[in-house]
Amino acid sequence: MARFNSGGLVRKEKMDTVAPFADMDKYFDSFFRNPLSLMAAPVMTAPIREHALTPSVDIYNDGDDIVIKAEVPGISKDDLDLSIDRNVLTISGEKKRESKVEEKDYHCIERTYGTFTRSFKLPEDVSVDKAQASFNDGVLEIRMPRSGENRAKKIEIN
Repeated sequence: MARFNSGGLVRKEKMDTVAPFADMDKYFDSFFRNPLSLMAAPVMTAPIREHALTPSVDIYNDGDDIVIKAEVPGISKDDLDLSIDRNVLTISGEKKRESKVEEKDYHCIERTYGTFTRSFKLPEDVSVDKAQASFNDGVLEIRMPRSGENRAKKIEIN
């Protein structure tokens, strides 16, 4: 990636490589930036998305509730959609551009826009009918109580 400094503004420009192993170079660069990133998806099946629009999440137990918190900055709650089908929670949404600016007027473009979808397999004992969601300061919080009916238990061997 080339960087130019003109008039105090820094602009990034992508370099078009013609090397036969350009895709391999991208995978190595991605691996060294985040070594665990290759565990999430099969290697060499799809091109690397340098600026993927994927919300980061925390998933934890809070008493009898399962809580999922997703960071969705720059997205209004009207542009988010939550659904649960067959114990799979799906969060989807769209981050829209704020205004129309001619591309020639940009000095730097790093923010991403577009749609995203993330899905999570829920435990069998989640009461999906009692799920609640709240949205505050760009953080989506989903709380789902567990009924306790299908929780794992230790079975003694006689």
